[in-house]
Amino acid sequence: MSDGASEIDRLRTELAASQARAEAAENALAQAHATVSCSEAMIKELKLEIAKLRREHYGKSSERHSRLIDQLELQLEEFEAAATEDEIAAAKASSGITTVRTFTRRRPARKPFPEHLPRERVVVEAPAACSCCGSSRIVKMGEDITETLEVIPRQWKVIQTVREKFTCRDCEKISQPPAPYHATPRGWAGPNLLATILFEKFGQHQPLNRQAERYAREGVDLSLSTLADQVGACAAALEPIHALIKAHVLAAERLHGDDTTVPLLARGGTKTARLWTYVRDDRPFAGGAPPAALFHFSSDREKVHPNRHLTGWQGILQADAYGGYNDLYRDGREPGPITSALCWSHARRKFFVLADIAGNVRKGKPAHQISPVALEAVKRIDAIFDIERGINGMEAAARLQARRQLSAPLVGKLGDWLKAEHAQMSKHNPVAKAINYMFEKDRWAAFTAFLEDGRICLSNNAAERALRGIALGRKAWLFAGSERGGHRAAFMYTMIMTAKLNAIDPQAWLADVLAHLPNTPLSRLPDLLPWNWRQNAAQQKAA
Repeated sequence: MSDGASEIDRLRTELAASQARAEAAENALAQAHATVSCSEAMIKELKLEIAKLRREHYGKSSERHSRLIDQLELQLEEFEAAATEDEIAAAKASSGITTVRTFTRRRPARKPFPEHLPRERVVVEAPAACSCCGSSRIVKMGEDITETLEVIPRQWKVIQTVREKFTCRDCEKISQPPAPYHATPRGWAGPNLLATILFEKFGQHQPLNRQAERYAREGVDLSLSTLADQVGACAAALEPIHALIKAHVLAAERLHGDDTTVPLLARGGTKTARLWTYVRDDRPFAGGAPPAALFHFSSDREKVHPNRHLTGWQGILQADAYGGYNDLYRDGREPGPITSALCWSHARRKFFVLADIAGNVRKGKPAHQISPVALEAVKRIDAIFDIERGINGMEAAARLQARRQLSAPLVGKLGDWLKAEHAQMSKHNPVAKAINYMFEKDRWAAFTAFLEDGRICLSNNAAERALRGIALGRKAWLFAGSERGGHRAAFMYTMIMTAKLNAIDPQAWLADVLAHLPNTPLSRLPDLLPWNWRQNAAQQKAA
């Protein structure tokens, strides 16, 4: 027995030593990541300084040289933010913390100015005598007020948090209240400033170098590196909220999925990367869950990405006919196959291009050069959409009943008619290709899935709306500076778009979350989610 007990003790000692070595290796790896990120940021900063000095020495050169400096500034921005994230991760690891037509415009009546705006009275000097007879015997009988909306330029201020010290005359010990917690480790920036930086960069698509230039014109000199440091710190601080939003999205029974192109800065130019979104929106079938959006970034459009994004998830995916989703629908998938529901807006669009009279006129083509088959297809699909507008927002059972009574006959006739028309066409006919989009690879079952489930929408417009702002913003920020920058952008788009879907101001919400997050226990973090935050704000206003 004694030999067995000593062997167990020896094994326990070796296990404890192995665990200690593993923890030490993890800490060392985190420190190494932080060191590498800081070194990369320093190298980029030095390259940027060299480029600027060369330009000053040789004078203003071509537009290509100016664009190179912009690229270096964006790369520096991304590396600075990444360095801050890695530094915080290393600190956590070392301390053991987990955490139409032309028309005459009818001008609408202007709404009154909001009551909550402060009013400043500017009284015009009253006359001293009657303007008619010159008599001085005049008395006030009333007044007319003309309101003019004005804006005061942004005001900056420094908040001094004073912690007074007291000494005890009995024991001579010093007493002082603890320092307040800040949203970021280096708490020189207030939550409203942090929210402004984040929302302008990711919500308004203003890169940090342009923000720094504007702040300097306002009398506050904040370097690009300083701003990027705070972006990285905020991303680390907001990680718990992002994790809750991600869990909420992946708890849905039905998701909208889509992706869009994103230019990614690469050696010698840019390459086409992708930004993916998955939107939970149960409002069309009167679902009680609040809407939310989850974004992901990837350097390409390989099918491995949606497989990774939706690992462990099973439900209904509303998307286009992109082949990269096909692995999600196979029978052997774990935990089970995802149900495909294809978008009728995508199918309609292919017919509409061939039946767009106004588009032909704009392109200088005769208005009569349109396909009558495509025009008829658009009309029939529009009739199905008209039914959907009438049942939008109803419960799933009521939607399903209405579809079986109203939509199913139209869909059946449309399918038979398209097949009959396709049989008479050449395979090179553009209309035949539009019809093939709906029928090849057994897609018709995915297009008609909405007739069997009242939760399914007829289109994937929810995901397209989530990506619309990014598509418009590409002209402003030009490209992602690095893959880490792309992932960080997807992180922040998740926060901002979820706030927008819940009809709240993203900047105000971010400011409040950053202000309260340091003092909020883990059990109360759900209170800071956009849909709960809106309810709390309404309750406070009512009180």
